[in-house]
Amino acid sequence: MVGDAPATSQTLVLTDISQPTGPMRELFNRRDLTGWETWLGYPDPAVTYRDRPGATPIGRSRATTGDVAVKTIDGQPALWVKGQTWGAIVHDADLRDYHLRLEYRWGDQRWAPRADKAPNNGLLYHTHGAPGAVFGTWQPSVEFEMMPGSTGMAVAVGRDVRIRTTAALDPTLISPPIRYRMGGKPVEIVNGTLIWNVENARDAERPAGEWNTLDLYVLGDRAVHVVNGVPVMVVEGLATVAADGTRTPLTHGRIQLQSEGAETWFRRVAVEPIDRLPKVVEKR
Repeated sequence: MVGDAPATSQTLVLTDISQPTGPMRELFNRRDLTGWETWLGYPDPAVTYRDRPGATPIGRSRATTGDVAVKTIDGQPALWVKGQTWGAIVHDADLRDYHLRLEYRWGDQRWAPRADKAPNNGLLYHTHGAPGAVFGTWQPSVEFEMMPGSTGMAVAVGRDVRIRTTAALDPTLISPPIRYRMGGKPVEIVNGTLIWNVENARDAERPAGEWNTLDLYVLGDRAVHVVNGVPVMVVEGLATVAADGTRTPLTHGRIQLQSEGAETWFRRVAVEPIDRLPKVVEKR
């Protein structure tokens, strides 16, 4: 997969940070859900990954005020995602070549079938295709994972999505046992294969109850995932692959904020245009 040599610790830092080429745009207006729409998956999330779920996604067929809302926490308005029903809130902007920043923190609620597991969510970008095309619940996209210990992991959401990065063996991980490493072996992330994700370079998430800052830098088919100022993933060759094998660069799309079994708060969601990516270097 990536050889037998285990990964050694790397400390990565951002340098030559991209400067905006235009004004910042707030995607969350701090008052209501203008610009956002909600899509919900199955009434029982436990059937989500089954080949034959035996149910129909909720989609947009009912009111979602009990699933997603604007509420005040820590003295500021935030997007509240209950997490009990899986799905996503999707912004209507088709974004390309940007720096996105948001803050999030975990709430207290956990829901079956992940009630006894670590909270899990994600910032999905380069979203394309039909709502619910992936497991009846999400749209095809590239995932910036949000989960204690794994925030910044890269995941291919949808069978047509391809992600290239570099990695090394980490036997402490379960499946797949590979972690992002600058200068590691080239790998391609493909949903439904042994390499369906690559773990972050290191855990940079803050303790439960504290706010975390995610920075996502995207330029064409390349991106950098940053958690609380620490770069943890660099990806490239983002693409879709058609049934006949035709590969098309994936360079733009909408963003989704997932609902996947954990109460989550999001605030200060904003983007600004850029014309280059920051550099990621190893600190020695």
